Amino acid sequence: MTGPIARRRILVSLAALPAAALLGACSDSGEGEADAQGVSPITTGAVNAPRPSGSVDMDKLLAPGALPEKTVGAQDAPVTIVEYASMTCSHCAYFHVRTYPALKEKYIDTGKVRLILREFPFDPRAEAGFMLARCADDKYFAMIDVLFKQQGNWAPVQDARSALLNIAKLAGFSQESFEACLTNQKLLDDVRAVRARGAQEFGVDATPTFFINGKKYTGAMTIEQLSAIIDPLL
Repeated sequence: MTGPIARRRILVSLAALPAAALLGACSDSGEGEADAQGVSPITTGAVNAPRPSGSVDMDKLLAPGALPEKTVGAQDAPVTIVEYASMTCSHCAYFHVRTYPALKEKYIDTGKVRLILREFPFDPRAEAGFMLARCADDKYFAMIDVLFKQQGNWAPVQDARSALLNIAKLAGFSQESFEACLTNQKLLDDVRAVRARGAQEFGVDATPTFFINGKKYTGAMTIEQLSAIIDPLL
């Protein structure tokens, strides 16, 4: 396949992919997995916290990957959370809309937690969302926030390309910069490389997946569950 054809695959997929193809869950094998993994509760006082489903070496986890890390929070925070997410995942959107604001206020803004967000797209639309966020440069997290909040307006619709273009224009994209971003083959390859590394090296197979100081948790946790995990580490 020639380069130009490969580069335009994302744009073609955005317009042509039936909406029903994106209404499954946040895993390759079905929506239930995102809820079923890593949610066996243990009790910490009056709060139920998810039981970790494994652990990874922090040095390996934090080693540089194909793309520069997108991070919020103090570099020397005592707790580091690495989140793997997909832009079309309803559970990821739930976490970022419902839980993340409280996590940011209580732990990130106070220097207790550093959050690293990594791309784990399950479909071309999720790839496109992450590519646009990357092309937004210093507005990466703002773009992620908007795309999650408006997920229902672009992820399940018939013509996601037009819907994403409308959102991107509000973030300062022109038609030309939108097209240039989504035909950037190296960026697409790098986004896919981040996902491949997460799957191959750290066993990520559903989203959201969190590594909290190296321990693995899967599922859209509440702020109470996160607090039960984070507080003993402070």
